[in-house]
Amino acid sequence: MATDLDDAPAVTRKDTKPDRELTAAAVTINRSADELFAFYRAFTNLPNFMENVVRIDALGGDRTHWVVKAPGGKTVEWDARVTNEVPGKVITWQSEDGADVPNSGRVTFAEAGARGTVVTATIAYDPPAGAIGKLIAKMFQREPAIQARRDLRRFKQLMETGEIATPAMNAKQFEEMGL
Repeated sequence: MATDLDDAPAVTRKDTKPDRELTAAAVTINRSADELFAFYRAFTNLPNFMENVVRIDALGGDRTHWVVKAPGGKTVEWDARVTNEVPGKVITWQSEDGADVPNSGRVTFAEAGARGTVVTATIAYDPPAGAIGKLIAKMFQREPAIQARRDLRRFKQLMETGEIATPAMNAKQFEEMGL
């Protein structure tokens, strides 16, 4: 992972593990950096807008356990530790040894004046099965670069409107139709 002092664009940062895939996505959200940081930092909120995240369990301190959907109806799991945190500005993390998908990254929150806050997510990960695993993940729409863009768009919708627009029917709609 790039050092926290490295503010170069994601694709040019010095990565301590050059074999890792690196992806970055950004979105401007019409909310304050402090508000967005607080919501994001409560990691159990993340499955509300991260499509592939099944659940995140708080393990105490700065540690969490992640369960994430993978191709073929499977899940992958890992424990992660927050490695740096500046309230309202940045959160960085690193998966712990034994992760199904070793990963690290950071999310930054930069004030954008009257427009709100630019939220940027940068993720480095080791795809299972290397390039073939990455290709399979892409085919099933489970690849982190695809998901980062989609998840940030859903985060924007949730924070600006209180809901995420979707063409799918939710459980309440099925119930109301008697299905």
